[in-house]
Amino acid sequence: DENRADDIYVPRDEAFSDIKLAAFDSKKTYSFVSTLPTLIETKFDGDKKFEYFTEIDELFDEDGFSIPPNLNESIWNIIPRWIRKIKETGEQYLQFETPEALHRDKFFWFRDEEFARQTLARLNPCSIQLITAIQQKKLFILDYHDLFLPYVEKVRHIEDEDEALKTTLYGSRTIFFLNPDDTLRPVAIELTRPPMDGKPFWRKVYTPSWNSTDSWLWRLAKAHVLAHDAGYHQLVSHWLSTHCVVEPYVIATNRQLSVIHPIYRLLHPHFRYTVEINAFARKDLVNAGGIIESTFSPGKYSMELSSVAYDKQWRFDHEALPKNLISRRMAAEDPCSPHGLKLTIEDYPYAKDGLDLWDILKKWVTDYVNHYYPNQSLVESDEELQAWWTEIRTVGHGDKEDEPWWPVLKTPQDLIETITTIIWVTSGQHAAVNFGQYTYAGYFPNRPTITRLNMPDEDKSNEIWKIFNEKPDNALLHTFPNPTQATKVMLILSLLSCHSPDEEFLGKDMEPAWGEDPEIKVAFEEFRGRLMELEGTINERNGDINLKNRNGAGVVPYNLLKPFWKDGDKEKGVPYSISI
Repeated sequence: DENRADDIYVPRDEAFSDIKLAAFDSKKTYSFVSTLPTLIETKFDGDKKFEYFTEIDELFDEDGFSIPPNLNESIWNIIPRWIRKIKETGEQYLQFETPEALHRDKFFWFRDEEFARQTLARLNPCSIQLITAIQQKKLFILDYHDLFLPYVEKVRHIEDEDEALKTTLYGSRTIFFLNPDDTLRPVAIELTRPPMDGKPFWRKVYTPSWNSTDSWLWRLAKAHVLAHDAGYHQLVSHWLSTHCVVEPYVIATNRQLSVIHPIYRLLHPHFRYTVEINAFARKDLVNAGGIIESTFSPGKYSMELSSVAYDKQWRFDHEALPKNLISRRMAAEDPCSPHGLKLTIEDYPYAKDGLDLWDILKKWVTDYVNHYYPNQSLVESDEELQAWWTEIRTVGHGDKEDEPWWPVLKTPQDLIETITTIIWVTSGQHAAVNFGQYTYAGYFPNRPTITRLNMPDEDKSNEIWKIFNEKPDNALLHTFPNPTQATKVMLILSLLSCHSPDEEFLGKDMEPAWGEDPEIKVAFEEFRGRLMELEGTINERNGDINLKNRNGAGVVPYNLLKPFWKDGDKEKGVPYSISI
């Protein structure tokens, strides 16, 4: 009657298909992760750090790195098929695929402009905020100060328990200036450490510089901010705000709505595989001592930090893209503008494409809901629907049941906004924060998930300051993840960034229940047609040389919200559901 992701209960009708199981290959992948230290120590003469940047490049070289001849055959058999290679001589070796961003521009990760561009167009485009104190709307911020600062001392003491888990943390704020061409430029990074271990409060502001010492300190400060952003992306933007918060919707839909209820039929494809993929994540990714805790800066406090973010930051109404943009002051209501919003930065790829997709989803939901609820009173009198919404608010999200921002569910318009928000999270939002992971984080200097050394100038009497002055690039390599941490993350991101062969994409195939009603069938065909138009619109934007946040020499086009996918495509395709 049921399936289990090992020891985690998953109802039978939520389980992966055989095709999905074969493609996901999670048990083999996670088994290999446990063998990585042995291989890494052989390759890198221990596992303390990468000695040179060329050693990082070797992970992607055609020759890869060789497998020791005496390696147990069982280990070779569990290495994921997409990185294991065999030469004509029969020699076995590992080779990671070169991430597209690195393939297009080997030095992309080094530039300040690229650091700024990625806040609008890559893995975590939903954290940047406008600083409202400046009337000209020219200053923006990545703010990881208040959320991270209470964990700085805790995280820094993790190494007291296990030296191998050494990591560090700061509270951080990064300020960006908006250029006339709609690109951003980082102008300041503030790192903060609270009083601890008998040392006073410490805060330092770093700025871009031309002199050697300050320019290298700036690069190191960027590495810390990128680790903060990587942690926030994985723990909050991705895990919490898509995977976790959707589970109560899945459970309430199955508990409270009959399978013939029109809203059940509308939502059902948007929940495919979510419970199962979350079960795998709880077992091998976000579990105690798992991959996230061993490779991201918050360490064993990762899930606690995610829970605090839920308590302090999560709101259902702000899951709707238009309201999310307004809450971050990245857009303002304007009835004369498309979507009724004027973007603060017009060349904001995530928002631009996302609002188009939001409107397409909302039109489809509107046609569907108005067909089944032609009268205003029908929503409020639908007992199943009201029980469904009550469970979501008071049981699934019970910690927040008394919040004033929960939408009421009285009219078809209320239902349309609520359903569109849920569908946006399972489709467009998850696609935006998930499928570009390997392209931009596969080369970890662009996005280190952990920083292992404090800033050299935090204490100029220690060994770090000496290492920094003698060889600053050595200090940067020491700060980056060690080889095992880096390759663990690369391996997992390469898995998470892929679509399975049986993936179901928005607009591709009509649900049988939708085709039974002629009006719904027509509405779906119109939905599919609008998605096809969006494909063309995104292609035009990516080809516009004036849109520098998505076009330029070596720039990977922004394709994360292109609805359709074919075999071999990267970063394309928006699935109905959170299935990876």
